[in-house]
Amino acid sequence: MIDKYMNKYLDRRMKYLIEEWQVATKNDVADFSGRLNALSAEAAKLATFEKNADAKLSALEARATLLEVKKR
Repeated sequence: MIDKYMNKYLDRRMKYLIEEWQVATKNDVADFSGRLNALSAEAAKLATFEKNADAKLSALEARATLLEVKKR
């Protein structure tokens, strides 16, 4: 009798228990490799962008410094 009650209770509350305990489901991990690969690719793109942006910013700062010197 108690087993039936517990099973019914767990069936009704499973969604909330999964959320509360932050349990991963099959759906959550099904495409984990794909998502990880996509994030890795995005991270590589961001690193390249950051490097290029840093170089451009350095060039702009050098030009600004040169303009300030010429202004004086």
